Amino acid sequence: MVTVISLGGSIVAPDKADERFLRDFTHLVETALAEDSARRFIFVVGGGGPARAWQEAYRGVARSPSADEADWIGVMATRLNAQLVRGILREWCPQAVVTDPTQVSAFEGRVLVAAGWKPGFSSDYDAVLLAERFHADTVINLSNISQVYTEDPKVNPQATPIDRISWPDFQALVGSEWIPGKNVPFDPVASRYGANLGLRVICAAGRDLANLKKILQGDSFLGTVIGPR
Repeated sequence: MVTVISLGGSIVAPDKADERFLRDFTHLVETALAEDSARRFIFVVGGGGPARAWQEAYRGVARSPSADEADWIGVMATRLNAQLVRGILREWCPQAVVTDPTQVSAFEGRVLVAAGWKPGFSSDYDAVLLAERFHADTVINLSNISQVYTEDPKVNPQATPIDRISWPDFQALVGSEWIPGKNVPFDPVASRYGANLGLRVICAAGRDLANLKKILQGDSFLGTVIGPR
């Protein structure tokens, strides 16, 4: 069984690497691997605070900033974060960090770590491609929000959480355009491809590891399920 997790950079490195989270997350992963010999993980790591900070600096200084250049800066931040995760889990992950999900021919070991690929989308899209490649029907998307809301709760305090939503309704919420550094529950480009695959995505709070354990065990959890009607 392959479990694909899109591991938000805001969890791994909100401004710098979060050692406490990484230590606790590693413990959860190693426990899950020990308890189920058939389980394998794919972690696709985002850029987090460093990506946004460096993109902001680029836009503030460059005479003619381009979306592609901003995206490449974000991609490089994902690769730094992914290398960190891979290094911590090296015992389980003999392969190098994946930077092109279309060129992965095999899955050695029990953990595979991937990073951003190229401009035009976020690492969420890479997670969807790897789920397709390794026949996973679900992507667990861990970020700094516990659920998807009807609107941005920071803008509208009356926004309400959503337990389950169809792909068309979710796409109406997040739109269809990718902007480098865009902060949405799941990337619009990844959403479009995931909808075409009939993929299920679970959005949940990345720091709530007790809740993640429930997801992995198939128990009731707090989050939003995005999927076919």
